[in-house]
Amino acid sequence: MTNILYKLTYGFLWLISLLPLPVLYLFSDFIYLFVGPLFGYRRKVIRENLKNSFPEKSEKELRKIEKGFYHYLCDNAVENVKQLSMSKKQMMRRMQFKNVEMLREGFKDHQFTWLYLAHYGSWEWIASLQYWLDMAKTCQVYHPLRNDVFDRLYTHLREQYGGESIPMKQTLRRILEMRKEGTKAVIGLLSDQLPKWNGIHHFTPFLHRESAVYTGAEQMGKKIGGMMVYGRMRRVKRGYYECELVKMTFEPKKFKDFELTDQYMHLLEEDIKRQPEIWLWSHKRWRRTKEQWLERQKKADEKSQE
Repeated sequence: MTNILYKLTYGFLWLISLLPLPVLYLFSDFIYLFVGPLFGYRRKVIRENLKNSFPEKSEKELRKIEKGFYHYLCDNAVENVKQLSMSKKQMMRRMQFKNVEMLREGFKDHQFTWLYLAHYGSWEWIASLQYWLDMAKTCQVYHPLRNDVFDRLYTHLREQYGGESIPMKQTLRRILEMRKEGTKAVIGLLSDQLPKWNGIHHFTPFLHRESAVYTGAEQMGKKIGGMMVYGRMRRVKRGYYECELVKMTFEPKKFKDFELTDQYMHLLEEDIKRQPEIWLWSHKRWRRTKEQWLERQKKADEKSQE
């Protein structure tokens, strides 16, 4: 049944994807009326996140960002659909990468690049980086979706350029396999979301709050070695993006614990302040606080001493 549902869903969306993007944007504008003004998808979460992240901004300024986010969220949805049938030429024109030469040069001495990414800009189109690299494989670490149909659909979206999607729990094993095989690879990690309690090891200042962060990219970079790079995304205009590959370090083992993670969060914060409407404000990013984490750690220590 899952296979049938997948084929039907894929076929339906593929047919829609054949429409020109300007037509799909008309659909986006229509969907926006329901997602934004009429029903206010996760409006309470979005407003709380915006208010706490930008205490210096007026209500008018915050509402402008909120409106821009709702518009962007709908655009992002139709852009993902368009991705199903977009040609290589069109994708490379709409999703461009800057400073790719830095990666090409770095791969002469390094096997892996750890690419820090975020749910910012077009995070699905970022998989087209494979079009720009011929000396390395591009991979994305991801959380499998609960819905099998959409999990298969998004895996197809990310792998259609020749790259590979790696489930988070299989990351280390797959990386060690590639190291043994001698495969050069870019490993993209969306590191801006909230870890589960057992995955929290560090908090860092981010948008005026102490924020729990994923440290996996830094840990693997130090353990295995390679280039640490930040993907600086920018929405040039509707349907056009740039991702600048910013060198963080080619020697991660020289950094103290969590320094690279803090650096990543600082770079992302700069980008969010520059173009705030294209970050995923609807996510409950701060629902696990440092105070709660410390209390859990204290109780765990007390229990272990009994």
